[in-house]
Amino acid sequence: MPKFSTASRERLATCVDDLQRVMVEAIKIMDFTVVEGHRGKAAQNIAFNKGLSQKQWPNGEHNSEPSRAVDITPYPIDWSDAEKNTQRMVLLAGIVLACAFHLGIKLRWGGDWNMNGDTRDEHFRDYGHFEVFP
Repeated sequence: MPKFSTASRERLATCVDDLQRVMVEAIKIMDFTVVEGHRGKAAQNIAFNKGLSQKQWPNGEHNSEPSRAVDITPYPIDWSDAEKNTQRMVLLAGIVLACAFHLGIKLRWGGDWNMNGDTRDEHFRDYGHFEVFP
């Protein structure tokens, strides 16, 4: 069974309990890496300036302590095939969202920001991003 690396556990520990609970369930089904939980001011501004985030500090969900957002990617990481990587990310998103539903935790996924079930209408896709939703 897949399990978190030490680095992934440390990053996940910076997130709210609900995100931690969902990710602990999802890792039982598919292996993935926690790329980032809490994001400080410098990291948030870099992400914004690179176009990797739509929000500047301190307005991102990663900026709260504990973080209300987490970024993950399937493991092993394979950036050599963009289409394959996208498909793996979408598969992982389905697993994460199903685990959240099962636990009664409402999440918003960066592949479907408006949560309408249609990923084609999104202008900014962040397939590895999940955030707790009020």
